[in-house]
Amino acid sequence: MQIELKLDDSCKEPKIILQANALTKEVEELLHRLSILVGNPACQASDKHLQKGIVPVSSPPPIISGIRNEKLEVLEQESLIRIYASQGRVFAVTAKGEYTLRLRLYEAEERLDRNHFVRISHSEIINLRKVESFDLSFAGTICVSLAGGITTYASRRYVPKIKRLLGI
Repeated sequence: MQIELKLDDSCKEPKIILQANALTKEVEELLHRLSILVGNPACQASDKHLQKGIVPVSSPPPIISGIRNEKLEVLEQESLIRIYASQGRVFAVTAKGEYTLRLRLYEAEERLDRNHFVRISHSEIINLRKVESFDLSFAGTICVSLAGGITTYASRRYVPKIKRLLGI
């Protein structure tokens, strides 16, 4: 990958142009990381835009808010331990307690920092900074101990991804 910087006195606002022959996973990840840096957490592009080579960078802000005791609170990503879906609802767990989210799990996942959060099952995302240990002794699955005495399990489908993440 090549990086090029052009300084132009007539430029009023910095502009990033990403040039590639195809929209690969690497390019998508780069777009995602750039969009987080400029304040837009997800890049979504339609086929029409992709054919023209235009990828709009507009999406909801990376804010997650939850409801607890009939009060809406903004939840800091650093305070989140896990986010999970159960019985058609999505919940976020922090040290303060459990909150109900008005987002679908995939919508919450789009707003989370990919460097610190990982999906461990179809219905759960964990904060890697809140993991106390991974127990690999279970055949085909991983037992995850989180802050606050929370124990959860990674589904078989996500085990290879988690092992790669852990470097094992």
